[in-house]
Amino acid sequence: MKIAFGTDAGTFNHAENAREFDYMVEFGMTPMDAIKAATVMTADLFGLKDVGTLAPGQIADLIAVEGDPLSDVKVLHAVDFVMKSGVVAKQDGKMLDGFNYPAFGSDRARR
Repeated sequence: MKIAFGTDAGTFNHAENAREFDYMVEFGMTPMDAIKAATVMTADLFGLKDVGTLAPGQIADLIAVEGDPLSDVKVLHAVDFVMKSGVVAKQDGKMLDGFNYPAFGSDRARR
């Protein structure tokens, strides 16, 4: 069974979406399966071919956290670094001034 991360059920505030990782693990998924549900599985279920994995030719969306999410999935609640479409958007826990989200599929998104 394929499970994707994300909901419109209104179970918690928008800025607290990482809590879904907690629920997935609480109800039996491994932390790695929960992370895959938020990345590669969601991309697959939406039919997106150039997102969801880190590989040459893919759109560079990634995050970094302090700690090991495979040992404690709750570290995903505090994201320290964000790269969106190959452009750093958040560093040291702070959004960068003037960051604009590149258009999905633009040349800038493929760096």
